[in-house]
Amino acid sequence: MADQPDPRPAPRQGRRRRANKTPGPPRRRPERSYGALDLGTNNCRLLIARPENEGFKVIDAFSRIVRLGEGLASSGRLSDEAMDRAVSALGICAQKLRRRNVSIARSVATEACRRAANGRQFIDRVRRETGIVLDIIPPKEEARLAVLGCHKLLGPGDGPAVIFDIGGGSTELVLVEPGEDEPAIRAWWSAPWGVVSLTESEGRAALEGPDRVEAYARMRDRARDGFSRFSEWLPKDRDDIRLLGTSGTVTTLASVYLQLPSYDRRAVDGLHVPTGSMREISTLISELDFHGRSQLPCIGTERADLVVAGCAILDAILDIWPASELGIADRGIREGILRSLMARDGYQL
Repeated sequence: MADQPDPRPAPRQGRRRRANKTPGPPRRRPERSYGALDLGTNNCRLLIARPENEGFKVIDAFSRIVRLGEGLASSGRLSDEAMDRAVSALGICAQKLRRRNVSIARSVATEACRRAANGRQFIDRVRRETGIVLDIIPPKEEARLAVLGCHKLLGPGDGPAVIFDIGGGSTELVLVEPGEDEPAIRAWWSAPWGVVSLTESEGRAALEGPDRVEAYARMRDRARDGFSRFSEWLPKDRDDIRLLGTSGTVTTLASVYLQLPSYDRRAVDGLHVPTGSMREISTLISELDFHGRSQLPCIGTERADLVVAGCAILDAILDIWPASELGIADRGIREGILRSLMARDGYQL
């Protein structure tokens, strides 16, 4: 290609020409901005970040409860109302991605879109109306990203660990062992119970009625049955076992444990809580009605209906993997996406 003419005006000619200055160091190009979007059965979450000091710095974030999977268990389809809520939230995400000049992004959708008969049609609508291209990822990839995003918060030790992610439509469980840079995945399982699907399987009326404790026990047993195959793969020698959870359930319960007046990620992310205390909180929540749960700080009306199912799933996990402490991670799939994108570009994270 021929050289293009220099658009800059030529310097004025005078009697004396200034000596050329010694060229300084080249200007550093601004770091790329990366985006990670996770559309789950219950939430729509976005992180935008730049690489920094063997990690990354979050420059923008967004989270909204959209309940995309509401009614999916009974109808097998995403409802018009649920899709409208999700598209509205994704439109905000698209604006943020453009405003932050994000050059590399990955957007994923999980269980609700995997299961819904009209999941692909919904993905096409999102692309048309927002420009966001959602990738419906399989459960194994969902588990891998969750581990990649939060494994640094595992407690110290050389024993095996279970990392889990309680979602809206499914729960991912991963058995890991220590590795050189990141844990080695030995087994993983995706159970078909999340906070939305398990709540709908029992019915909200049963959870608010006089026999709600019995309803809670049925949900816990249902979740434990869903984990039975995974529990067969767990090592029988359980010395020095560790447990780490990433989800709204564990961060909410950790907030209750700390008696926080409002949610504080800095206090919760990386916290280690005795599992006995988490069971006590789960029992308390299972005995309260909707009004009582909504009065607890950090639960409120938005989470009061689904938190009971989350407690039942956590109880079932503690039954099959009775670690003494539970690590709490307010990070997961989005952070896993960011780390994988940045690593691909050569950043050491």
